[in-house]
Amino acid sequence: MDVKDNQQQAFPGDVHPTASGGILVSKLDDVINWARSNSLWPLVFGTSCCAIEMMSTASAKYDWSRFGFEVARATPRQADVIIIAGTIVNKMAPVLKRLYDQMADPKYVIAMGACATSGGPFFYNTYSVVKGADHVIPVDVYVAGCPPRPEALLHALITLQAKIKAGDKREKIVIEKFVDSN
Repeated sequence: MDVKDNQQQAFPGDVHPTASGGILVSKLDDVINWARSNSLWPLVFGTSCCAIEMMSTASAKYDWSRFGFEVARATPRQADVIIIAGTIVNKMAPVLKRLYDQMADPKYVIAMGACATSGGPFFYNTYSVVKGADHVIPVDVYVAGCPPRPEALLHALITLQAKIKAGDKREKIVIEKFVDSN
């Protein structure tokens, strides 16, 4: 891959050379999605052991700020993506919904770990655990594991970036049809 191909993948559009430098030609939606995907500010919602792994993802060893997730916000009004890391109980579900509603559009959700995606091992032994964050708010990316490694969270964040760059909406559901060979 040469340098020109790499530059085109980094920024959407084509550069047409001119005598004074060049002109960038692109669709405005592509530029907005590119900027939006490279400046995500996460709201951390850590309730269990997955929160420790999420904190280590922001540490120097993994450093999620290299990928554009620079500032972890403590308020939903300044956040773009909420990372749910841990168990959600019935008392906490309205709080999570309120935080999600206070986030500005467009907003994205990552459910991290078995407890946030399906209730985890606690769902079967107690009545108070919600069976997944998607019963409370819509989820964009799921991260498997109990607890998932920091690399898995980075992969989820990069996957979310790819969805945003492609302009995919949460409502876009792709269902692959089962084809019977008989």
